[in-house]
Amino acid sequence: MSLRVGHQQRNGISQTPDPIGGLCASGNLMAVCEVSIVVVSWNVKDLLRRSLASVITSLGCGTGRQLSCQLIVVDNASSDGSVEMLSEEFPQIHLVANSENVGFTRGNNQGIALSDGRYVLLLNPDTEVVGDALGEMVAYMDAHQRVGALGPQLLYPDGRVQSSRRRFPDLRTAYVEGTFIQPWFADSRILRRYYVLDASDHEILAVDWLVGACLLLRREALEEVGTLDERFFMYSEELDWCYRAKKAGWEVVYLPTARVVHHVGKSSEQVLPVRHAQFQRSKVLFFKKHHGYWTGETLRLFLLLTYLWQTMVEAFKWLVGHKRALRRQRVDAYWQVLRSGLR
Repeated sequence: MSLRVGHQQRNGISQTPDPIGGLCASGNLMAVCEVSIVVVSWNVKDLLRRSLASVITSLGCGTGRQLSCQLIVVDNASSDGSVEMLSEEFPQIHLVANSENVGFTRGNNQGIALSDGRYVLLLNPDTEVVGDALGEMVAYMDAHQRVGALGPQLLYPDGRVQSSRRRFPDLRTAYVEGTFIQPWFADSRILRRYYVLDASDHEILAVDWLVGACLLLRREALEEVGTLDERFFMYSEELDWCYRAKKAGWEVVYLPTARVVHHVGKSSEQVLPVRHAQFQRSKVLFFKKHHGYWTGETLRLFLLLTYLWQTMVEAFKWLVGHKRALRRQRVDAYWQVLRSGLR
């Protein structure tokens, strides 16, 4: 294992940490690393600590060559002491402490701009790397030069496999996924196709795109395709990137022999109305960008109608006195989505 010397950056000002903590484990400074790991975090201090510890442990698991790594953490103005924890416990990282929440996508681009590895790993702070997953992912990419993006098998904390492979969504998928009608289509051909349920979870597979909780990108692919589209504040940014990469001729691969535990949405669940709005807004943006303005506008209006319907249903249940606190919370959340216009 080798960790590059890091430094801290607050509002554009760089600060060099304790030089002892900033040295590589081997005692040498690395000029260029193999993997730059970018973590964008917001108010998940304890999960972030566990995630970084799992990365460091994974780097030491390899039985073959040593894997050099650059760790970059972008903190989006956390108020839970994350920055202080990082400074004290992980002085070897490159820390960017933003003074405001610039969003998941822009935060990742900040990290990518600071990276110099042959590969860039976008890693959520609510993940834990299992065993030699990082080494396995890099080895696979080294052996398959046309693979531009690679993702591991994601697991829930209880060990169940988490769905992370996808085919590109068509309009049917867009009208169903993430709406209140999705449960009616749970075993439909529409969602079985989208979630790649016709293939084993334990099969190495070329796919259209992967959930971005842990996504390894090849430097050459990044240079050709470009970075993440910052119009996607959060959600669908990895879908958009993989769509562009596939159009440019790069392959996207699911590698289940590498495993990562994902605690799922621990940052976004702190602001549920925002999560609803951003998820649907990003879906609309993707279809406008790649399928035309009117396709996206029609989808936007449909989604707004679904939230209007849900608002009326929840308001009626509140009026008849059924779980009023819950109904009020849902009405407030859906109303905020409606007010956003999903624009």
